[in-house]
Amino acid sequence: MAKKASKDLPEKLDAKKRISSGIPGLDKLIGGGFISGDTYLLTGGTGTGKTLFCCQFLWEGLQKGEKCVYFTLEEAPEDIVIDAEEFGWDFKKYIKERKLILEYQDPFELVDVASMIKSKITQFGAKRVVIDSTSVFGMIFKDKHELRKRLYELIKILKETDAVILMTTEIQEDMKALSRFGVEEFVVDGVIVLYYTNIGTETFGNMEVRKMRRTEHKHGIFPTKITKNGIEVGKESVALIK
Repeated sequence: MAKKASKDLPEKLDAKKRISSGIPGLDKLIGGGFISGDTYLLTGGTGTGKTLFCCQFLWEGLQKGEKCVYFTLEEAPEDIVIDAEEFGWDFKKYIKERKLILEYQDPFELVDVASMIKSKITQFGAKRVVIDSTSVFGMIFKDKHELRKRLYELIKILKETDAVILMTTEIQEDMKALSRFGVEEFVVDGVIVLYYTNIGTETFGNMEVRKMRRTEHKHGIFPTKITKNGIEVGKESVALIK
């Protein structure tokens, strides 16, 4: 018997397919996984595991036979491949098999970054896409209004694809905002925050799902740890000591 669409959602949205994040413990917090066609923002300070999260997300898709794209606007592709190998993720294999595109895009040379990225996603048939990181746009568009306009246009165009888009942004540790420019979190479908908490001489990783449209997500701070297999999220929320 076919599942009836929710009274609160259009049938098209209710029927959206969810795909696993690839992060053990996270899917249970976000209703079973990310929603195809939606765009998510992964935000956090330096060294909180954003690139690792992105690699793990793509590796999950590659294991399921999904085509993936990783646009890096800062790091060299070779460095990302090496980082992935530390966890046993052989990106080179899938690049050779034309199942993974991992390439650097110089944001200073891109006239219409949104159209270029969308075209590559649709032509390649990608189901998972990473854009790492939107923070560099601040070096290109000095005018704050123009910067917000360009980011808004980028996210809106990406949402027209059927892929899950994972965008990263870096924030300073003392920032109260969820993103560098204060616009990304309002137009994406979900926001996941990664950060570290210092208690005495110990440092603990944490994750918070701040926003997840069309999803009854779990609220609270959840501990994370990095193992030989990547990031894992704890089952129980913890009190955050500031």
